[in-house]
Amino acid sequence: MRPTLRKVVLIALLGRDQPRRKRRSVWVQRWLKSRKQAGEFHRLIQELRLFGEEFRSYFRLDRSQFDHLLQMVGARITRMDTNYRESISPVERLAFCLRFLATGDSYRTIGFSFRVGRSTVAGIVPSVAQAIWDCLVGENMPVPKEEDWRAITAEFLERWNFPNCLGSIDGKHVVIQAPPCSGSQFYNYKGTYSVVLLVVVDAIYCFRVVDVGAYGKGSDGVIFRNCLWPDTSGWHPGYSTICITPWG
Repeated sequence: MRPTLRKVVLIALLGRDQPRRKRRSVWVQRWLKSRKQAGEFHRLIQELRLFGEEFRSYFRLDRSQFDHLLQMVGARITRMDTNYRESISPVERLAFCLRFLATGDSYRTIGFSFRVGRSTVAGIVPSVAQAIWDCLVGENMPVPKEEDWRAITAEFLERWNFPNCLGSIDGKHVVIQAPPCSGSQFYNYKGTYSVVLLVVVDAIYCFRVVDVGAYGKGSDGVIFRNCLWPDTSGWHPGYSTICITPWG
């Protein structure tokens, strides 16, 4: 059998065992079409707006905080309508993300509650979370300057009688399901798979610098050495001790 013919036969044999993707029979599932009539955002959340404490329990934000956050990120998370479908409004997209952050529910669970597809939630939550970070990081967690580090050092000395200390460093392992083809990169000493949240806090436990997403296999010292924190005046990534003393 000639080489070309062998390739044709091989492709035909391999393709015979491959399951064919089922052709979508409808553009939108019938139960999703009633999102505005029966979805959680358009029913329950609108009722909760009348009850402040319950609204706060649902989102971990009160109504004024929610509206203020929406005003800040709304332009970034707005999407255009198309000829095929109407886009999900920015306030609803923010609700998806905040509900996910408040509960840790799966995308599938949130999708059922709000009557949207799981893949829709999976696309909205990361993009809205990134928009929130971009809008708030400069105001709520700015890169400390030299005078900030000196103030932190003075407070460590006053409150804890600990001199020449810029911050306390520790890591938190966030358990995940091992991504495909990741080997042992995310496997940690606790016997689980995780990504690491590494933070530096000041004398009153406020986060000052954050690094998130490192492989679970790394120690705090290794993650600190390899992190992308900015090299500002008085701050030198590469130290792996708990107390950093750049001024001697």
